[in-house]
Amino acid sequence: MITLQAIQDAKRTINGSVRRTPLIRSTYLSELCHGEFFLKLENLQVTNAFKIRGAVNKIQHMSSDELKRGIVTASAGNHAQGVAVAAESLGLRLDVKIVVPENTPRIKIDKIRKHDVNLICFGNIYDEAEQHAKEIAKEAGATYVSPYNDELIIAGQGTIGLEILEDLPNVDRILVPVGGGGLISGISLAAKHMKSNVELFGVQSEASPSMQRSLKAGKLVTVTVRESLADGLSGNIEAGSITFQIIQRNVDNLILVKEESIRKAIYLLWNKDGQIVEGAAATVVSALLENPQSFSGKKTVAVITGGNIEDSVLNQILASEMRM
Repeated sequence: MITLQAIQDAKRTINGSVRRTPLIRSTYLSELCHGEFFLKLENLQVTNAFKIRGAVNKIQHMSSDELKRGIVTASAGNHAQGVAVAAESLGLRLDVKIVVPENTPRIKIDKIRKHDVNLICFGNIYDEAEQHAKEIAKEAGATYVSPYNDELIIAGQGTIGLEILEDLPNVDRILVPVGGGGLISGISLAAKHMKSNVELFGVQSEASPSMQRSLKAGKLVTVTVRESLADGLSGNIEAGSITFQIIQRNVDNLILVKEESIRKAIYLLWNKDGQIVEGAAATVVSALLENPQSFSGKKTVAVITGGNIEDSVLNQILASEMRM
């Protein structure tokens, strides 16, 4: 079980390796929804994504034997950078193998390659990369580090929840992008312990609705995954993932958003708040754009999970939105 104490311990563990990111009020989005809308800027985190929190907490807790046998992980890109940086922070030469889908954005590939890791591009979708990584770990006798299905990873991500409640104790609702569910699991456990009536809303793209469909079915189900700007959220959830039950207990709603809304949100965050964000991060603002009245009168925090977007993709979005 992941307790509030475990998340507080994770905060101490990762202190000095990660940034305490800003929580800012968006004037434009607040006026749009007739409420108070805040942005938790994990796009300004080390590696420009929240994933380093969980990765540092996990790797700092691994035994010398586990580290000696090597680390294998699968990633859509941001978790990989977190694992690489966390491994380097130990000051040891470690055997780190990272498997990413072949269509992973170039900006994430280039950042991973700056580190002393063995990068393997495999498969057309995240599910294939994840399965391949598990097979490599099993064959090599190495430790597989899940990007979401791990108590230490979840506790590390939960430190974001601690920071939100410390900075804005009277928050009414927290919006969190959802892929495998590690982030919203950690944030919900921290936030609900500190303020039981805070609402937790998850957000997924319609192109990859694995958690939303699973919650609806009452069990983990496999869905067809389509191409999405929110590539960091793409993929199905591995069988037996602890995130599913945590989300069932703690998350009040899970919203699906359209691709055109994600595109619009990327533009507005750049234009109105000066933030460069990737598609996964923009989903939480997409939820507001599609239904602003549901945020009226509320203090809402949207977790902006990352800023690793290809320059070419961002420029194309900015150009097309400015023409409209």
